[in-house]
Amino acid sequence: MPAGRNLISRSERETLAAGRALARALRAGDVVLLRGDLGMGKTVFARGLAAGLGVDPGEVRSPTFTLVNPYRGHLPVYHIDLYRIEAPRDLDELGLEEVLGGEGVAIVEWPERLGPHHPARHVMVRLEDRGGNSRHITIEDARGYSTR
Repeated sequence: MPAGRNLISRSERETLAAGRALARALRAGDVVLLRGDLGMGKTVFARGLAAGLGVDPGEVRSPTFTLVNPYRGHLPVYHIDLYRIEAPRDLDELGLEEVLGGEGVAIVEWPERLGPHHPARHVMVRLEDRGGNSRHITIEDARGYSTR
């Protein structure tokens, strides 16, 4: 998927498809950061990413209370939700260094709460409200490579 891509999603189905499409460009060690207000479709996009990586999309749930949900697909997938994190020091016990840039793909909701754990190499996905069910999705690739 090219760097700096912009799309409009008009439904949950289209948001899932956008996640699946991005998954085709991911490989072990990649980190996808999902930014957006509550209800913008971050978990739906994460479900599409996981499905594109071979995870049953019906298994993918928001890890708001567990913080990290691991899944087995073609690669290990780690879905991380930092909504309840109040300070970066609260992350020290999660073992993020093992999953950010590790053997699998990490998907992080609320990445602004990563603080010093924020990876330099990542794919940033921003989801913004366009009214109704429509979302503006911006994908920025900061992994240091853009061709597959």
